[in-house]
Parts: sequence; structure tokens; C-alpha cells
Amino acid sequence: MKLAAGISLFLALVCSFCTQAVTQSEQDTKKYGLTMLKRDGVMNEVPLLNNRFRIDYEVEKVTFLFFRRPGSPAVVLVQPDGSKLYPNHAMNNENLEWYDEVSYDLIIIKKPTPGPWQVLGQIQPDSRILVLGDITLDVDPLPPLIFRGETIKVTARVLNDGEPILSGYFREVVTLYVEFISTNNDQYANFGAGTQSVTEFRDDGQGFDERPMDGVFTGEFKLSFPAGEWRPEFSIQTPILKRRVVKSPLVVAEPPFDFNLDMSEHDSPDDHVLQIRINPEVAKPETVILQGKIFYPNGEEQLFTLPKETRLYRTLPIKNYDWGRYSVDISAFGENANGREFMATLPMYKFEIERPIEKVPELAKPIVKEQKLPEPEPEPSLSTAAFVAIIALGNVLILLIGWLAVRVFVQGKAILPHFSLPRFGKKKPLDLDELENEQEKVGGNGGKKDKSGEILNLSMSDD
Repeated sequence: MKLAAGISLFLALVCSFCTQAVTQSEQDTKKYGLTMLKRDGVMNEVPLLNNRFRIDYEVEKVTFLFFRRPGSPAVVLVQPDGSKLYPNHAMNNENLEWYDEVSYDLIIIKKPTPGPWQVLGQIQPDSRILVLGDITLDVDPLPPLIFRGETIKVTARVLNDGEPILSGYFREVVTLYVEFISTNNDQYANFGAGTQSVTEFRDDGQGFDERPMDGVFTGEFKLSFPAGEWRPEFSIQTPILKRRVVKSPLVVAEPPFDFNLDMSEHDSPDDHVLQIRINPEVAKPETVILQGKIFYPNGEEQLFTLPKETRLYRTLPIKNYDWGRYSVDISAFGENANGREFMATLPMYKFEIERPIEKVPELAKPIVKEQKLPEPEPEPSLSTAAFVAIIALGNVLILLIGWLAVRVFVQGKAILPHFSLPRFGKKKPLDLDELENEQEKVGGNGGKKDKSGEILNLSMSDD
């Protein structure tokens, strides 16, 4: 945005300078090396085809500024040898700069060909040819005593060779930027605040600009940033030049007004009273007029004006509208200690009344007959010996379970080993019948007999 505005500024500067070349004289020819060719009265279907000019052989650099109809194609320059220059030629020609915008062309040519030139296109009649002069920015000094919230007026001029620039298109293309840069002085509240872009001014007769197209910027801006030490800077910017005016650091003081609130009681019919004290070292109390608006918690608004008084205090009654938030917007008008008239918007003053807590009546306590509760039976407790025995038995049981687990799952053995018990007791008496049966079995099964056929008695005696 700043670049576009800068381009516009330079265009306007160029345009202004060219305006003086409409009635070219010998003095202009000697100074700028340009001569406007007289029109021959022959018109062509191409608008302003006969817009001709001559460049002297001593010219080292020439600047053309052509305002044309918005949206129309860029102009075409015809050199003395008949060759034409277009905007795309600037890409490969170091001696040519061409800024093709929506409504104008800014063309800069180094070492131009001497002789008669022509321009073709839908250009406006105020377009002219010029050689760039010494462009300067002149800004009036700011007042030495200012404070936060104050509205400051500034006046600045853009000069070409020390003369104001007069152009019909100047108001459309030039913008003056105003910035305040913190000095980073740790003794002030704006330490580390950086840069505050305050406002932009145009010479268009709108807003606070007094007259359009007079080459003078007049405007006002509000010091709405924190108090402290600041360095004001004013700047304009174009594609080929920049102009910046840096002023000496100045201190933006706090507003010379102190507030003290006398709050009435909650149920009192009396008003709240806001007392405003004026600092006589910054502002003259006898010249100060205060006016503004009170915003009540119920949505009501009240305008007020406190006239001039010689005393240092002003009192502002505020209706007691019960609990809620109150706001007071105040503007001050008067003269400061240096005799300069000021206009300031003070910071909004606010206060709040908390909502009262309603007391709830206490309820009567119910009468409850006291009843004796049965005493709890004592819980049985284990003796130390029983407790130790339980722990020992538990450890033995854990060891037994572990041994069985190892025997079954690790060793793969039965839980109990296999063994037989020995027999004890007297032998039963031998039964003869049973003996004979046994002998028959033995004989039948191949038992031995003697030759006489008698059965051998193979039984053993008890001995």
C-alpha cells in the first residue's frame, strides 16, 4: 500500500512540475532541455496524436508522467527515429523504467535520443513532460507540550525545487504517513512499545485537510498511544525516491486530570460525586471546559458540561442508581501552560458498585429429644501368641504347597510315594484236606512222584 502511494506521490510531483511546461519559454528550455512543439491543428483518430515535445541533446535523464483514462492501455512513445517504446521494453533496457498503473504511466529514460518525440494513447489533457527537480518534504514542528488523548494538528508540504506542487491529480496520488517510534527509554511507560502508525494524510480537501490541490497537507490525529518518550517521523515514498522527516524526540505526558470518587451509601438518596482535579503545570484551570456523557447501569445516558472556573477542582454529580457499572466519557477543551489551545479525549472513567448480598432469615432449629445410644460391644482381639501361631501355620502351609507343586509339575512324580507295609502275626495251622488238594494239583501239573506211587511230602515243618 505504501509503495503504491509512493508511486502516486512521485507521479503527482512529476505532474506538478510538468504543468509549468505548458507555456514553455526560452528559460525553461535552458533549464530543462525540453521544448513543447506547437500543434499544427491537424487532428487524427488517435487521441492526442499531435502531443509532441522535443528533448535537447544535453539532457541526461527525463521523466514522463501521463495520466490516462482508468483501465485504458499504456501509452506508446515514438522516438525521433520512428521506433516505438512499450512497457515490456523496460525488462531488457537498463536505461528505461516504466511503471504501468491503472490510470497513469510513469516513464524514466536515461540518455534519451535528442529530437522530436510523440506520445500515443488515451491520455488526459493535464499530462506533461518534466525533468525531475529537488523534491523535499517540509513539516511544521510539533508543539513541545502534549499529553495522551490530545488531538494534534500537523501541516506538511511537498516541494519541488523549493516551490509548492500544484496539480489537478495531486490529491489522488500523494499520501503522507505519520508514525511515532518509541525511543525505548526505560524511564518511561512506553519502553519497548515499538512503532505506532498514527495516521495518513491526503491533499484532497477531505477530513481535516483545509484546501484541496494546494500542495499542503493539513490534518489532525489523536495521541491514543501510551505516554512516554517518542520520536515523530513523517514520510512519503515513490519508486525512485523516498523522503522522510525525523523530528526530535518529545515526551507525551499523561493527561493533566486526576479523579477522585466520593461514593454514597447503598440506600442513600444522595448522588455519587466525581471530583476532577486539573494540574496547573500542564493546563490553565480557568480556561478548561469539560463535557461528556454518563452511562448508568440501567442503560440511561446523561449529557453534562462543566464550565470554566478559576479553582483547580470540578465536581460532577452522578445519580445513585443502586448497584451496577457506571462509565463517564469526558472531553476537555482549554489552553495548556504554554498558551496553546488543546482538545483532548480523556480515558473512560469507570467504577462499579457490587450487588448487595440479601440476608436470609435464619430458620428455627427443631427440638430433638436426646436419646442415649447403646454402647457398642467391644470387638474381640487376638492375643500375641495366637497371632504368631497363625503366621507360623500359614508359612508351613505355603511351604507344603510349594513342595507339592515342585514334585508334581517339575519332577513328574506322584503326590505320595508307593510303599507296602510288613505283615505281623502267627501262621495258620495246616489243613490236611487243603494239602491233599495242593498235592493233586502239583501232580496233575507235572509234579514228581516216586516209583511206588506215593506222593512225596514236600512240605516243610514249622521248624
